[in-house]
Formats: sequence, structure tokens, C-alpha cells
Amino acid sequence: MANNIKDILIAGVGGQGTLLASKLLGAAFIAAGDDVKVSEVHGMSQRGGSVVTYVRRGQNISSPLIDKGEADMIMAFESLEAGRWLPYLKKGGVIIANTGVMMPMSVIMGNAEYPYNVLDLIEQKGVNVIRVDADRLALEAGSPKCVNVVLLGAAARYLGFDSDVWLDIIANTVPQKTVGINQKAFMLGYKTEE
Repeated sequence: MANNIKDILIAGVGGQGTLLASKLLGAAFIAAGDDVKVSEVHGMSQRGGSVVTYVRRGQNISSPLIDKGEADMIMAFESLEAGRWLPYLKKGGVIIANTGVMMPMSVIMGNAEYPYNVLDLIEQKGVNVIRVDADRLALEAGSPKCVNVVLLGAAARYLGFDSDVWLDIIANTVPQKTVGINQKAFMLGYKTEE
């Protein structure tokens, strides 16, 4: 099924945990025996700016970067980010997108309008979009900061990973006091219907 996915672009807004998501994803791929390259954060990592990281898996990966048209999967932590990074998705790729909205400064300042139908427009181009109400599920897990882990749960299911592997990786990566919330967030994403 989805185990042939090798290049994943993680796009979000500063403060949403793209770096933690890429670290957890990389650890899962390493546990599966793959060579993994994870990029640094690219973009404005302060709260509010667009941020992207890349995770590449396979054998003998030489570069951590993904060029336009090469990503097998885009994980978008905010709907507009799915549209912003769409040119990086390869034909036949998949987008796992949070249906939540974070208004960019241009919208807040009244200089632009938010495209609420961005995921619909992407689907009209024939792209497979898996929508996840990650904001709601993160709150259900106990913290709005867990949107990243909710989306990882949805991605892990799509990738064909056993949830137990992820629960162990989460337990060994996140701060001890947040393990339970993060594991719950992951499972809520993992159980999300496509």
C-alpha cells in the first residue's frame, strides 16, 4: 500500500511542532531499518511564520532536501500550508491535512482573504487529500499543541506502521510529563477514518 512512500514534506506554521514531527517520523523509519535524512527547519520558525521540514527514507539517501514534484506525501498542519506546498507533491502523492485554520498576518491585517476552500481546490486537481480535524482531536487528547502528533497518527496509519512502534518512540522522545497526552493524540489520529 503506502510503504513505498519515501519523501515526506511536513509543512506548518511556527510553533506547531514540525521539528518534533519530523524527529518522530525519522525515528519510526530508522526503527523500520531505513536510512533516513531529516532536514533542518526551513522558514520562519518563530510563531506564525510558514515552516517546512523534509523527511527522506530509503537506502543510501544522500540529501535531506526534497525538490518540487518529488514529495510522496505532504503533511499539512494547517489548510493553507497544503496549498502553499502543493507544487512539491509528485503526481499520485497524498496530502494529510489538518482542516484547522490559522490566519496569516496578511489576513489579520485585512490585506488578503483566507481561502477557506483550499482543500476543495486541491482535490479538484485530482490530489488525494486525507482531511483530519487535528485541532479538535488534539483538544480531545488534552492539549492543542498535539496537532502535530495527531497528524502523525493519521500518516502512520496510511504508511502501514504498527501503532505500538510509534507509542514506544513517543514515550522515548517527548518530555515524560507529556507522554500520555501525546500517545492519546497519536491514537486519535491513527483511528481517524479517511
